[in-house]
Amino acid sequence: MSHSSDDAQTSRPPTTADATPQAAELSSSASTTIDDAPGRFAGLTISPSALRGYTLILALIVVWGIFAYATDGTFLTARNFSNLMRQTAITGTLAVGMLMVIVAGQIDLSIGSVVGLTGGIAALMQAAGYDFVTSISVGIAAGLAIGFIQGGLVAYANIPAFIVTLGGLLAWRGVVKGITEGSTIPINSPAFKSIGQQYLDFRAGYAILAIALLAIIYFALRSQRAHAKYSAAKTPDAFALITGIAVPSLVVAAFIYYLNSYAGIPIPVVILLVVALAGAFITQNTTFGRYLYAIGGNPDAARLSGISLRGHTLAVFCILGALAGVAGIVYTARVGAASPDAGILLELDAIAACVIGGASLMGGRGTVLGACLGALFMASLDNGMQLKDVDDYVQDIVKGAILVTAVGLDMLGQRRG
Repeated sequence: MSHSSDDAQTSRPPTTADATPQAAELSSSASTTIDDAPGRFAGLTISPSALRGYTLILALIVVWGIFAYATDGTFLTARNFSNLMRQTAITGTLAVGMLMVIVAGQIDLSIGSVVGLTGGIAALMQAAGYDFVTSISVGIAAGLAIGFIQGGLVAYANIPAFIVTLGGLLAWRGVVKGITEGSTIPINSPAFKSIGQQYLDFRAGYAILAIALLAIIYFALRSQRAHAKYSAAKTPDAFALITGIAVPSLVVAAFIYYLNSYAGIPIPVVILLVVALAGAFITQNTTFGRYLYAIGGNPDAARLSGISLRGHTLAVFCILGALAGVAGIVYTARVGAASPDAGILLELDAIAACVIGGASLMGGRGTVLGACLGALFMASLDNGMQLKDVDDYVQDIVKGAILVTAVGLDMLGQRRG
């Protein structure tokens, strides 16, 4: 799974590819094109990535329907939906960073422990009398430092990411147990607690809705103009334009309205939206993001094209570490205390969210939207089974079986492709 980031020397004479980073973009583009090559499904032309997305949405609808029936409608109440989204926010924040690591062909098994450690550090800081801003800043900085250490070991010491982060899973859990002395650290700062427990006023929610609708219209028109510019058919596709605006607009409007009908948009959800938008922009609209797909898809070609494998590997681990710090702050604020066992198994939820959302553990494929939908799927399972008082061991079996099934279906699809 993990690609070596060592810039190994070769005995061949230098070639043009050694000094031409643009070649990696072509390699990445070609890889993406092959993966997204349109096929026929039920008489329609659809790309594999789009098909995976539609399948996940359908599975999510089915799961929601089952839990709504099993709980006599409690699962779909506005109050429970708000709680579900707060659960999703923590896993989703981690999944955005994990996606970048997986796309680059790496893995991180330590982030659950990092969530517990960063939350514990922030809690100890506020307990010692430091202000709110200093406490959360130190917590996030600790996550960034951990990402830097682990990324450095992977990128420059050439230790496999699996080994480094498996060791980190144990080591950082030991550190949090040590600094908390095995006890729970309560959060006394109202500002700190508000990060995980408060809501935006409904007027702020509708303001976000207005901004989102304007953004949807802008990007739909921009996409339509780009398609018309490069397509042989110069006539705009009015149906595609209307659908591209109407469908996401209805989804966003329903989302905001449902949250506002209870208490407003939870602060953790706002944090997730900011993280997801930033992650989507980085992965889809920057050279750095394109290079990550090139590295994960074909690390040898990326290295020969002049891309710094070591630098990008270090960067994605730092990003994930910082996001683990953010998730740790939100997690601690939500429960109102830091504990030595906080964040256990969150790394598996984040990895499962990415895989269920269409990311390949071999690297080179995945989207932030898919990872966030996968996080929502995993949170829905947790929430629904908790409402039905399903035993913990059964919950673990179900989630493990779903993860293995998702990976198995992905591998089967790749072999058929």
